[in-house]
Parts: sequence; structure tokens; C-alpha cells
Amino acid sequence: MAVEFAPQTAPPSLRQARIGLWVRALSQNWSLFVQTRIGLVGLGIIVFYALIAAAHPVLMSTVWDERTYDPVIGYAFDETRQPAPPSLKHLLGTDPLGRDVLSQIMFSTRSEFMLGLVAAIVTVTIGTAVGAVSAYFGGLIDMLLMRLADIMIMMPVISVLVVLSALVGVEHFELAIIIGVLSGFGGTGVVLRSQALSVTVKPYIESARTAGGGPFHIIFIHIVPNLLPLSFLYMMFTVTNAIFSEAILSFLGLLDVRMSWGLMIHVTESAGYLLQVGKTWWLIFPASISITLLCSSFYLVGRSLDEVVNPRLRRS
Repeated sequence: MAVEFAPQTAPPSLRQARIGLWVRALSQNWSLFVQTRIGLVGLGIIVFYALIAAAHPVLMSTVWDERTYDPVIGYAFDETRQPAPPSLKHLLGTDPLGRDVLSQIMFSTRSEFMLGLVAAIVTVTIGTAVGAVSAYFGGLIDMLLMRLADIMIMMPVISVLVVLSALVGVEHFELAIIIGVLSGFGGTGVVLRSQALSVTVKPYIESARTAGGGPFHIIFIHIVPNLLPLSFLYMMFTVTNAIFSEAILSFLGLLDVRMSWGLMIHVTESAGYLLQVGKTWWLIFPASISITLLCSSFYLVGRSLDEVVNPRLRRS
């Protein structure tokens, strides 16, 4: 009599197990994130402005005439008085140079996202590397990196950016790099170093050394992955800092950019309409509210992520 054996299922591979753990952790963190209403509000504002940024090139290529709605060189030929108040053709009116304000808002949103993203990536890359290397090696390397961080923290960031912008031509990309370097070698690196110090004393770090793991392997395989949640948190705060700094420099006329929210307010101030809020509100409120909302949204998301990363802040 033949004996039939049930087919044996192959055990899951290591990659599949890691993906499963990653998906489970992502699901748990998302559940914690949605419990904080402010995080959802911030995320909703970010999605709204992302849709605005994506819609502008579509409108320019399908609906809007480039001669009228170009955010830099366009002119509202249908209006005899500039700046013109909001109308059906220009929903947010026109600026003192006859350019559509809504088109300027939508066009500038892409630059703000690019600025914040590049600054956040540079900050997190440098800060994570500085924190991990400083905590692992200690000694002279730790002392040199932390003294450099002290110098960066003591430097008045806005004043430094003003001086650099006045001396050399700074655009959005260069500004993002400067902010990322100052933040990465400064406060972000110090915070991530403190987190890395708590990781370096874990038993698996000593086991990795005993097994023959070199510094490069231990830092990038064992230490850096444990810093990524906190690094992602500081990405949110860096975006807020970058957008706010750009608005200040553009308002002062120190950035070499085609269009931005700060530059819109600078044009309004140069034309003498800055204090005429009651008569020409569309020149002030759209740009200033956009700066406030987008900065606040990333800050709110960061605060919610702080509760996810830090168990002591979670609600019981």
C-alpha cells in the first residue's frame, strides 16, 4: 500500500521575512500616526499643494495661454488696470506687473517642494553619517565632529544665508545644499549621535565585532538602520526651515530665482502695495498664507512622527 505524503511548503526566504516585518512595522506605525489628528491635517495640506504643483504644467499646456498666464513673463492683456482684482479669468487677480497670481502660486509650489526635499535629503544624509561615525569611533573623531557641530549650532543661520546670498548668486538648489550642510553638521548630527550612542552598546553590535564585522559593515548595516526613523522625523523639520528661509531671502531680493512666494511679496513691497492690505489683499494673502500653511504642514507631520518614533510621547 503506497503512502502519500503531503507536499511540503518551502520555508520563506530571508528577504520575504524581512519584507513581511517591514510591512508589519509600517502598518503599526501608520496606525499610530493616524491617531494624531494634527498629522492627518498636515498630510492633507501637503497633498493639496502637491496637487497644485502637478496641475500647473497641465493647465499651461492645455487651458491657459502662455502669453497671459506665464508666471514670470505673462501679462493680463484683458485688464486695463494693474494690479487687477480677482475675476473669473484671474481667480486671484494680477500682480503690479500684470501677471496672474494663481499661476505664480502654483508655479512656485514646485520650487518649494524641490527646495525642501533636497535640503532634507542633504541634512539627513550628513546628520546620519556624522552621528553614526561619531558614536562608533568616539575619541578624537567624536571630539572633532562635535566641536564642528557646536560651531554650526552657534552660527546665526539667517545671517549666514543673507551674507552668502549677497556675495554669490544663490538659487534654490544652492540654498538647499547650504541649509542641508548647516543642519546636517549642526543640531541634527548631535541628536542622531545621541541616538547612535544608545545603539552602539547593544549586544548585537558586540556580536558583530566578534564575528569579524568591520567598521563599515557595523555602521551601515547595524547602526544607520536604527537611526532612520529619527532621521525621517528631522527631514520634516528641515523642510519647514528651508521653506521659511527661502521666503525671507526672496523677500529681501537676495535669491536668484525666477519666481517664489517670497519673491511675490517682494514685488508687492517694491511697488508700494505692502501696507495696502485692505485694497489689494490678493497681493499679500495668497503667498503669505501658502508659506504659513506649507511650513505648518510639515511641522505638524513631524510632531506626529515624533509620537511614533518616541514611545514616551504615545497616548495610552
